[in-house]
Amino acid sequence: MADSTRGFTGRGWGGRDRRLPPGQYDTARSGGDEWPVLSVEITPTIDTDTWTFRVDGFVEHPTTWTWSEMQALPPSRYEGDIHCVTTWSRLGVTFAGVSVDTLLDIASPRPEAAFAMATSHTGYTTNLPLDDLTGGKAWVVWEADDKPLPADHGGPARLLVPHLYFWKSAKWVSGLRLMQFDEPGFWERNGYHDRGDPWREQRYQGDE
Repeated sequence: MADSTRGFTGRGWGGRDRRLPPGQYDTARSGGDEWPVLSVEITPTIDTDTWTFRVDGFVEHPTTWTWSEMQALPPSRYEGDIHCVTTWSRLGVTFAGVSVDTLLDIASPRPEAAFAMATSHTGYTTNLPLDDLTGGKAWVVWEADDKPLPADHGGPARLLVPHLYFWKSAKWVSGLRLMQFDEPGFWERNGYHDRGDPWREQRYQGDE
């Protein structure tokens, strides 16, 4: 892994909006980039002709989708806000892709599946409770604000889990491995919280 981009040690900013969790600032009001680019890795070039997404682990039907197969699934959109652990939030954004619920309906999680490890084509990982990926809470997205998702923001496709800090929304996503027991991903092994709820300020290990 390359050294992380400056910003993973961000700090708060004054000015409040009811949509902002504690300690967050609205990038549009700060006068800066409305969507900062933060990454622990070099931005890869991923060809959609070879791109795949796989759901495996504790599932009845391990399934791999190509780019065209993923695009053919029932579409789904998210309209709302996103929040980064470095304290920026971007309000009123729109993403388009496919609901994780649709993917899991096909793969059929086994009863003992309780967690998932999201993986990226770069090798990045992040862990999530399965409950945070189901019930209309998560997507695999390839459009942002009605435009193709830029590579530096995770294109051609990224995971989107907007109710958690954005490091959980793995860029360049390649799959979900369902697990019976929790395992830490990259940032979780390096001191970040296992879940990352912005409204509870679950930034680091030890935060409630």
